[in-house]
Amino acid sequence: MTVRTAAGRDAVLRRAVRLVGVSLGYFLVLLDTTVLTVALPDLRRSLGGPVAGQQWAVAGYTVVFAALLLGAGAVADRYGARRVFAAGVAAFGVLSLASAAAPTLWVLVVLRALLGAAGAACLPASLALVARLYPVAAERARALGAWAAITGVALAAGPVAGGALVSLAGWRAVFLVNVPVAALALLLTAGRTLAAPRGTGRVDWGSQLLAAAFLGLVTAAVIGAGAFSLPTGAAALLALALLVRRQRRAPHPLVPTALLRVPAARSALLSGAAVNFALSGTLFVVTLVLQDRYGWGPLAAGLAFLPLTLPTAFNPLVTGRLVARYGPRRPVLAGLGLLTAGALLLAAAPGYAVLAVGLAVTGLGVSFALPALVTATVAAAPDGLAGTASGLLNAVRQVGATVGVAAMGAVVAPGLAAVPVALLLSAAVVAAALAGTARA
Repeated sequence: MTVRTAAGRDAVLRRAVRLVGVSLGYFLVLLDTTVLTVALPDLRRSLGGPVAGQQWAVAGYTVVFAALLLGAGAVADRYGARRVFAAGVAAFGVLSLASAAAPTLWVLVVLRALLGAAGAACLPASLALVARLYPVAAERARALGAWAAITGVALAAGPVAGGALVSLAGWRAVFLVNVPVAALALLLTAGRTLAAPRGTGRVDWGSQLLAAAFLGLVTAAVIGAGAFSLPTGAAALLALALLVRRQRRAPHPLVPTALLRVPAARSALLSGAAVNFALSGTLFVVTLVLQDRYGWGPLAAGLAFLPLTLPTAFNPLVTGRLVARYGPRRPVLAGLGLLTAGALLLAAAPGYAVLAVGLAVTGLGVSFALPALVTATVAAAPDGLAGTASGLLNAVRQVGATVGVAAMGAVVAPGLAAVPVALLLSAAVVAAALAGTARA
């Protein structure tokens, strides 16, 4: 009995170690969506370049990440989740090292896009690995809770960690820190425990390329906001038309039409995009205010974001209880309402005191809306499409983040006097999502 108990404890410990390793891969992916934000002024001083280049340094990651997320689950199934996860994490570490040595801004933009591809490989593969580690439903639910809990930690840590690293060693440090974390994730997930045979499914690479082209061209049109916007926008529409045509003929489309026919699913997906539009756009714009207008250093700017990021680390626990008791609709509506109010407060802020209140209201809105939207999306999905719906929600959220940085950055590109206009744009986008959700 003692031997079996000891062996059982060892097995539990080994699984816990593997879970930490898998979660670290996810942590890397999420951290990189926010950690660069407060480093942008130092990056501009070091490498030069226009505001558009800074926008691409942020958006290049999310464009590729969002586009490839649509089919990354099929890649993990086809080539084995363990192989794809290990390749993604290893690539993330190597590309982070290369990013830290980038000689020019546009080289960094290209490397950030490649980091997005590595991140897309990690996310669905990590979910599949958690399911493999914990085949019993009750244990899997607890493990997924621990895996998902790091979302808030990564969001909370991003601006603060970025500010501290930039203050100590400059913008390059925000990439160097990824290298040991990636190495630790690979070490903790090594071995045959997570090995799985390759699948037989097919990956629609053509659709993946068209999705990436569409998102990239849309982002370029918004960031450019000038002579090249019209032809770039036309090219984006062409890529979208080709993607829709290909998806209609595909036996296994990336986005099943059965899912998009459900009004509640459409509403949840659009709301997810709106939330990330506001969150990422706000991080980008407020960073410029804190460092360029207020003259704060990167560490002070990172700490200044704590009113926004701390609620995302702790409030999801409250949201989970509210969803369990009342369903997802009320928390989603509350979250979207708070996000709208937060954007209006930020737009009117005369100084940091009101800005901090606006950031806190925004953080509460995000932490109410996003966990509830996951439940709403999965609940609205037709039978057999819950996993696809969850993956699509992650993808459209990243699309929202990309467009938010591009659009709000384009508004403030002429000067910081346009910051209130950018934040009012954020409020309008979220208010539209709120109205749509209320009608759904």
